[in-house]
Amino acid sequence: MATPDSGRAVLDAFIRTFRAQKHLADSAITQVSDEHIRMPLDANTNSVCVIMKHVSGNLRSRFTEFLTSDGEKSWRDRDDEFIDTFASREEMLATWEEGWQALFDSLNGLTPDDLTRAITIRGESHTVILSLTRALGHVSYHIGQIVQTSRYWAKDNWTTITVAKGASRAHNLKLGFDPRRPA
Repeated sequence: MATPDSGRAVLDAFIRTFRAQKHLADSAITQVSDEHIRMPLDANTNSVCVIMKHVSGNLRSRFTEFLTSDGEKSWRDRDDEFIDTFASREEMLATWEEGWQALFDSLNGLTPDDLTRAITIRGESHTVILSLTRALGHVSYHIGQIVQTSRYWAKDNWTTITVAKGASRAHNLKLGFDPRRPA
C-alpha cells in the first residue's frame, strides 16, 4: 500500500507526465495546416485528426466514471474513432479537449489510497496504477505519431518542440548542468 506521501508523488508524476504529453501534441498540432492535419501519410496510416479522435475517445471511455464503471463504455464506438467525421478544426479540437478533460478530472479526484484499488477494463481487473501506466503508454505511443506526422507535414516551417538537434550541450548549460564537469 502506498503511503500518503509516496502515493501523492505517484499521482503528481502521472499528472505532470500526461500534461507534458498533451503539451507535445498541442505544440505539434498548431504547426499543421487544416489540410495536412486531415491527411494520412499513406493508405496504411492515420491522419493527425484521426489519431486525436481515437485518443480522445479512449480517454473519455477509460476515465469517465473511472473508479466505478468498466473502462470500455457501451457508448464508445472505437471503429468510428478511425474515421474523420469532423466538420471543422474547432470541432476536432473540442473533441480532443473533452478526452483530456475526462482524464485530468479523474486524476485530480484520485487519492493515494486509490492507487491500489481494482478497476475493470473490458471486464479485466487492473489496479488503478496499472491502468494509469497502460493509459500513459497508449497516449505516449499516439502522441509520438502525432508529433512525427505533424513534423513531416510542417516541413521547413517546423519549430522544434523539444531540445533542438545539436543543441543539447547549450540546453544543459542553460539549465546550469554540465555533464562534463565532475560531480
